[in-house]
Amino acid sequence: MIDQKIIIENPTLIAEKLAKKGCHVDFTPFLNMVERRKQLLLKVEAAKAERNKLSASVPQVKKAGGDVNAIFAHVKEIMNEVAKDEEELAKLEEEIKTFLMPLPNIPDDDLLPGGKENNKTIYEYGEPQKFNFKPKNHVELCESCGLIDYERAAKMSGHGTWVYTGLGAQLEWALLNFFISEHLKDGYTFMLPPHILNYESGFVAGQFPKFIDDVFSLEGVSPKKFILPTAETALVNFHRDEILSEDELPKKYFAYTPCYRKEAGAYRTEERGMIRGYQFNKIEMFQYTTEEGDMPAFEELVRKACSLVQKLGLTFRVSKLAAEDISASMARTYDIEIYIPSVGIFKEVSSVSTAHDYQARRGMIRYRDKKTNKVKFAHTLNGSGLATSRIFPALVEQMQQEDGSIKIPEVLRPYMGGLEYIKPIKK
Repeated sequence: MIDQKIIIENPTLIAEKLAKKGCHVDFTPFLNMVERRKQLLLKVEAAKAERNKLSASVPQVKKAGGDVNAIFAHVKEIMNEVAKDEEELAKLEEEIKTFLMPLPNIPDDDLLPGGKENNKTIYEYGEPQKFNFKPKNHVELCESCGLIDYERAAKMSGHGTWVYTGLGAQLEWALLNFFISEHLKDGYTFMLPPHILNYESGFVAGQFPKFIDDVFSLEGVSPKKFILPTAETALVNFHRDEILSEDELPKKYFAYTPCYRKEAGAYRTEERGMIRGYQFNKIEMFQYTTEEGDMPAFEELVRKACSLVQKLGLTFRVSKLAAEDISASMARTYDIEIYIPSVGIFKEVSSVSTAHDYQARRGMIRYRDKKTNKVKFAHTLNGSGLATSRIFPALVEQMQQEDGSIKIPEVLRPYMGGLEYIKPIKK
């Protein structure tokens, strides 16, 4: 949630910044509510001061033999009026919160406005593969090598699903184990969160209320529950409603979960097979930091995501997203995009983002500054490390051989029993 103070101080500037993200907002109703709140608070404070003054005069009036009933009656009138004003204040606070809740995070100043057309490539690794034979796409490779069964998955669940079989399941698990081992070496704490979360978790992450229809909700369950779309939604809530000490920060976590997402619209040609699906596996990195630790943490997460793809020996690039292409709750995002030879394009396998204090404000996630002893909002950052549903097809396509086999990256071989190649199955 955006800090009310910065909107009140410069509503025009904040409106301009949000417009870069495609959010056009008129702050006039909000400012009117803030002004009304200010006037009510002054009125309530003045009334309570008057009540205290009258109450303090009671002993003197009694001592002088005066009638205190009139004083009590006046105090009662004052408190009745205060109760009405405080009721209006409570309603105003709720209305202000309702106004602020749907607003997206403020994009960082250096981001270009607009959408994907203004994304910028800032780093490239490797060259797109050029084969001296006719290459296959990942669907053909996965089927010919017995790695994936799409038809039986569709029979069980529908389109947008798949079943890892045999060496395919081993390769998927090898990727996950490789990612896990790398994060453990870097000192991150391994987490296995629940997959079913409550409404508050979606709210703190910034997905609710605006994007509640994008998740799989559980029907007939009270209170509201949903299946997590990413482990970030769980990890950002781990320290909800807590005050941490500054010495505890940064906190570095990573989690493995399947991710469950509704996918809108028709599948494009480049999104066949595993490129887009309702369920996929992902390792998610997450950090809680101070304000000063935000950008160093962001850069660390980008380096880690890039390192994973680089160690697999795969061609990729890093893109700095324009303001309108980053998610609502984030202020800055870099995408790590992997090359898919069969369609000649790059696809995102990791998004590294910082929300600054936007999510922490929604979740009351704070820390105590050790110099000033003041309580401040933490900063939250996340990054995929990595999602396998696009790593897998990129890997089999980039590592395919002329005989139809797939070369296993060296870093994965220890998790594959030393196997170097996956060969086509004999039919």
